[in-house]
Amino acid sequence: MSEPASHELSGPISDPVSLAEHPEIVMIELLFYAYRDFVSDPDAVLATFDFGRAHHRVVHFVSRHPGMPVADLLDILKITKQSLGRVLKQLIDTGYIEQVPGPVDRRQRLLYPTAKGRALSLRLTEPQARRVQAAFAGLSAEERRGAEHFLRMMIDAEERDKVTKLIGR
Repeated sequence: MSEPASHELSGPISDPVSLAEHPEIVMIELLFYAYRDFVSDPDAVLATFDFGRAHHRVVHFVSRHPGMPVADLLDILKITKQSLGRVLKQLIDTGYIEQVPGPVDRRQRLLYPTAKGRALSLRLTEPQARRVQAAFAGLSAEERRGAEHFLRMMIDAEERDKVTKLIGR
C-alpha cells in the first residue's frame, strides 16, 4: 500500500474504509459487537462489587482450574505480575480467592476459589452461557463446530495446543 500524497493528509475523510478492499472488517466489527454484548451482563454484576473485567478473568480461570499456580494464570492472561497482583490482592482480601503455598516448593503460590468465589464465577458465567446457548440454538452441529474452529484459528498458532489442553477439548 502506498502512502497518501501530502495534499490527501489534510481535512476530514468522508469515505468509509472500503469493504471491497478489506472484507474482513465485517468480521472485525462483528467481533467487537459480540464481545461488547458478551461482557455486558457480567460487567453489570462486577460493578456491584467494584470489580472489573480483570477480576472476572481471574475468578473464572481459578474456578476452572483450582490449584493453578500464579505463574500459569499470568501465562493465560498475558498480563504483568503487577497488574495481576492488584486484582489478586482484592480477590484474596475480599474472600473470593485463597492462595496457598505449593506442597513441594513453598515459594510457589497456588490459587483456589472459595465458596464465595465459585458462586461469583457461576453468577458471571450464567448470562454468558445463556447468550452462547441462544446463539447456538439456530445452528446445526456442523455450524457449531465451524464456529468453534473459527475461534480456535483466531488464537495465536503457538498457543492453540496449550489452549485446547487447558479448556479440555
